[in-house]
Amino acid sequence: MKAYWRLTLAQLLLFIRNKNTIIWSLLLPVFMMLALGTFLGNGGNQFTLQTVVVDEDQTPVSRELADAFQGTEGLAVTAADRKSGLEQVRSGEADMMVVLKKGLGEEVERFQSSGEARAVEQIALYLDGSNPTVSEVGTSVIAQVVDERNKELVGFRPVVSTEQVDVQARPLGYIDFLVPGILSLMIMSNNLNGVAATIASWRERGILRRMQGTPLKSSTFIAGQITARVLLNGLQAVTVLLVAYFLFDVQVNGSWVLLLAVLLLGTLTFMSIGFIIASLAKNPESAAPIAGLVTFPMIFVGGIFFPIRDLPGLLQPLIQLIPIGHLTDSLRGVMNDGATLAQLSMPLSILAAWLFVSFTVAAATFRWDVK
Repeated sequence: MKAYWRLTLAQLLLFIRNKNTIIWSLLLPVFMMLALGTFLGNGGNQFTLQTVVVDEDQTPVSRELADAFQGTEGLAVTAADRKSGLEQVRSGEADMMVVLKKGLGEEVERFQSSGEARAVEQIALYLDGSNPTVSEVGTSVIAQVVDERNKELVGFRPVVSTEQVDVQARPLGYIDFLVPGILSLMIMSNNLNGVAATIASWRERGILRRMQGTPLKSSTFIAGQITARVLLNGLQAVTVLLVAYFLFDVQVNGSWVLLLAVLLLGTLTFMSIGFIIASLAKNPESAAPIAGLVTFPMIFVGGIFFPIRDLPGLLQPLIQLIPIGHLTDSLRGVMNDGATLAQLSMPLSILAAWLFVSFTVAAATFRWDVK
C-alpha cells in the first residue's frame, strides 16, 4: 500500500512539473470553451438572418410594415436602397432583401375604401435560392409578417388558436451543449494519448524494466497510474465546470455523484485503450501517430461540437459502436437533462463493455520491456 501511494504521488508530481500537461490538459480545454462560448454562447441556437429592407413607397403603411420587420425575432434589419441592398445580397453581406414597392400604401388605402382585395405583388423578396436554409427560413419569416399584416387589414378573427406550453425549465444554449463535449474530449485526450505516450516513453527509457526488477507488482503500478489520472481528471473537470458556471451560467441539472461516476468510467475506458496502444507502439514516436489515428476521427463523430443525429445516416451504425459518443451523451444527459442512472443504462453499459474488453486486451498485451 505504501508503494501504491508513493507511485500515485510521484505521478501527480510529474504532471505538475510538466508544463505541457498543464497547457494541453487544463488550459487548452478552458481556452476552447471560452473561445467557443464567447463567439457562440447562449445564442448558438438562435438563427439570425441579415435582412435589408428597401422602402420605395415611403408611406405610413410601408413604414409600419418596415417596423414590423425590424421587431421580428431572427431578423437583423438594416435600411438601404434597392441597388445597394442587391449588392449586399450578391456579395453575401446580407442574406436577403425585402423591397416595399411604390404603390403599397395606395393599394392598402384602396382596399380600405372599397373592401375589394386584389392579388397585387407589392412586396418583393430577394434571396439566394441555392441556400436552402436561408431560402426556407427567410421566406417563412417574411410570409408570416406579411400574413399578420393582411389579417389586421381584413379584421381576421381566428376561431381556433394554439397554446404554446414550454416544458423546458431552463432554456439551453450552445454553451450548455458544448461543455459536456469539452469534458469528453479532455478525458479522451488526456488518458488515451497521455497513457500511450507516457508508457511507451518509459518502456523505451528502461524505466519499466527497472521497476520490473523491484518487488513492485504490475497491479500496484497500474493502480497508481489509474489513481493519479483519475485525480487529475477530476481536478480538470471541476475547473472546467467552475469556469463554465461563473462565466456562462452552465448548470449541472442532474446528480453530481452520477456525473463523477461517468467521468470515472470514461477515464478508465480510455486509459485501457491507451495501454493497448502503448503495447502496440515500439517507441514514443510511433505511439503518438497511432493515438492520433484513433482519437482524431472520434473528435468529429463523437458529438463533441455538434449533435450526432446531424451526421450522415451511413455513419450512424459506426458511431453507435465507438465509446466517445456514449461518454458525451451520458455527460450531456446528466448535465443538461438531469438524467438518472436508469435512463443512461444503455450508453453506460456500452462504455462498461468497452472498459472490460479493452482492459482485458491491455492486461494481456502489456509488456515491461522493449521487444
